[in-house]
Amino acid sequence: MCRRLWGKGGRSESTAGSGEGMGRGGVGAGLSPPSVISLAGGEPNPSTFPFKMATITTGDGTVVNIGEDLMKRALQYSASAGIPELLSWLKDLQKSLHNPPTANYSPDQGQMEICITTGSQEGLSKVFEMLINPGDNILLDAPTYSGTLAALRPLGCNIINVPSDQYGIIPKALKEILSRWNPEDVRTHNNNIPKFLYTIPNGGNPTGNSLTTDRKKEIYQLARQYNFLVIEDDPYYFLQFDKPWAPTFLSMDVDGRVIRTDSFSKILSSGLRIGFLTGPKPLIDRVILHIQVSTMHTSTFTQFMIAQLLQQWGEKGFLEHVDRVVAFYRDQRDAMLAAADKWLKGLADWHAPAAGMFLWIKIKGVSDTQQLITEKALQREVLLIPGGAFNIDSSVPSSYVRASFSLSSPAQMDQAFQRLAELIKEAV
Repeated sequence: MCRRLWGKGGRSESTAGSGEGMGRGGVGAGLSPPSVISLAGGEPNPSTFPFKMATITTGDGTVVNIGEDLMKRALQYSASAGIPELLSWLKDLQKSLHNPPTANYSPDQGQMEICITTGSQEGLSKVFEMLINPGDNILLDAPTYSGTLAALRPLGCNIINVPSDQYGIIPKALKEILSRWNPEDVRTHNNNIPKFLYTIPNGGNPTGNSLTTDRKKEIYQLARQYNFLVIEDDPYYFLQFDKPWAPTFLSMDVDGRVIRTDSFSKILSSGLRIGFLTGPKPLIDRVILHIQVSTMHTSTFTQFMIAQLLQQWGEKGFLEHVDRVVAFYRDQRDAMLAAADKWLKGLADWHAPAAGMFLWIKIKGVSDTQQLITEKALQREVLLIPGGAFNIDSSVPSSYVRASFSLSSPAQMDQAFQRLAELIKEAV
């Protein structure tokens, strides 16, 4: 277990779930027997809310009804960890998909726990703020998601870049970095051994790279040897183009050292802002404490929308929906690859992504794509992201650009890459 990162005794002082601090009302309404007269709660009276009921129809014809009684709950404060209906469904899903060894552990052994977050971004930023002290060393493979870098920079940590390729982090390179510390450092926690490794294991943003199973196993063993946490940021897990889906770090976690973020943004709705955090209970409880004093909880209404839908679909119906989404993005990827083959051969290099929604393109003969993309491509009405935006130091030149195949039609991708090809020829 990662006791050095869990604090005293490896336990949290969280009161989450006890009823205290569930929302602005303090002790949660509706938890007491009907005979109890409560003058304690600070919740507003739901009879004053203008919304009475709602009906939502999905693309496959599923109808989600939120009647008056349920609407009163949906519009009220709720537990900071999430509504019980959704938490229960997600716990079952995680057990089914990942079979985490920690599912049956005791809390102080790192028992698997879940909380609902306002998108996975909230969970990720709260995990960083929980774990990092100024001067801490952390490991990640850059280029990486710019939102992660923006969340890390103000915290004063030292970001150590681990080399990677199209198959993700290179274990040999990680081992070489870790060799700066000796076994005595691991036992006594001296010399600032890295606190955690952050990675996007599937369809990484911006690279589209996916970690292989063998590399994950090697990386997890290094995490055990050097006693650091693994933050598995996996928003594209459900957008893997080939089955079977790759085993996750969570599925390998025998110590309670993996914190995993998941998101419904890519497969149900980005605007509903529903993500979930899975990890050892002592750490998840501390994230819940942070939620209690910041956002208080993710929108109760959107949680009920999702929970009602998932309960009607069941896991089978949910995964069938995921398959339809994956089929759409697979076609989009193939269309972008076809456009790249048509226009960019000889001008650029790229690898077909196995997951996600991004193509990472290396422009030949251009050492820094910043001006090419932010000025010249813009003038030609092509929007791309220069690779430097995803570096730990954004001022470091990059010969890469990120193209997204999520929104554009095949015809638009074709035209965009034709324009990009013309710009490259002019630049070199």
